[in-house]
Amino acid sequence: TFCKSYKLHPSIHPFSSAYPGPGRGGRSLSREAQPNCSTAPPIQDLGLAISCFTMLFGTISNLAALGILAKSRLRFCRQSKAPFLILTVALLLADLGGHVILGSFALYLHISRRNKIEALQSSVTLCNVFGANMVFFGLCPLLFGCAMAVERCVAITKPFRVYVITVARVGRVMLFLSSLALVLAVLPLFIMETYTIQYPCTWCFLRVTYPHCDADNYPALIFSCLGLSALTLSLFSNTKSVAALMRARMRTLNAKTNSTARCARRVSCVMVQLVVITVVSCVCWSPFLVSTFKQSRTSYQEQERFIHLALRIASWNQILDPWVYILLRKTVLFRFYEQRLCIEQIDTFPLSNKPIAYLHKQLVNKRWKRT
Repeated sequence: TFCKSYKLHPSIHPFSSAYPGPGRGGRSLSREAQPNCSTAPPIQDLGLAISCFTMLFGTISNLAALGILAKSRLRFCRQSKAPFLILTVALLLADLGGHVILGSFALYLHISRRNKIEALQSSVTLCNVFGANMVFFGLCPLLFGCAMAVERCVAITKPFRVYVITVARVGRVMLFLSSLALVLAVLPLFIMETYTIQYPCTWCFLRVTYPHCDADNYPALIFSCLGLSALTLSLFSNTKSVAALMRARMRTLNAKTNSTARCARRVSCVMVQLVVITVVSCVCWSPFLVSTFKQSRTSYQEQERFIHLALRIASWNQILDPWVYILLRKTVLFRFYEQRLCIEQIDTFPLSNKPIAYLHKQLVNKRWKRT
């Protein structure tokens, strides 16, 4: 059964004791079954400082990663890497938009609650806009990460079909994924108005707890299922890609050809970044998606605090994504493995009276020429 449409009186907000709250069969929700912002824990200065820090740190991190990609764009001019670059930029832009827009909403609500101003309860539009942005910027990184994993899987396992993945087609896929996230974010506003205030009254999201009827569970169920499906497909694609790279690595060790080894190193660097991104996304998003899925199915009211904690963990995904590209670049990886490569390959140089520093410099130059 679908919910009956209702309008709020200007003096009555959804979480006040005077709001009747239509439920199944016309039964009203009890006061205990609704989140009361007046009894929510007060905003501490430490919580406000943490919100400011995460917003600024995440914004700077994403801008730094975008700057690094802009400097290295010449290496991605080849047809095989241009689609991956576009998806990477789209992922970082989605993370950046999430930090700037959602962070601004969060800071405004933290400051309002600190000054004892119930901004969310006095503005239904603010809650709807905040909730729609939460859904959009939550789905976009998951969908873009899934598209990156699928693109690399096709490029590695089907190398003769890699030129089918053109820049124009990747652009259309990116536009489709963005449109899908936008539709899922805006659709609840026109159907059931399911964006509600969430514990502790500092953010808005799809109606997860206290559903008015069965239809209130559907948007949250779709959100969680789509997010979990994107993570599952990313894991499957990356597992298949890593298996193909391991087989190629074994063939490289047997063939010992410079061209094959150079190609394997380039692909391995990209795969390391992609695997770390997928692991970070799974660790950060799985608690929130699973708890949202369980809430949409069972409506356990005692899990409010856990959902809020899971949201904080999920927000770190947008901070850690850019650091994958900052720390796992080819230059950083080369410096990390430099000593090990020196130990393994120093015996390949002919014996001479030259100092070890000169031999080390020759090894570094030899390594850079290969890459």
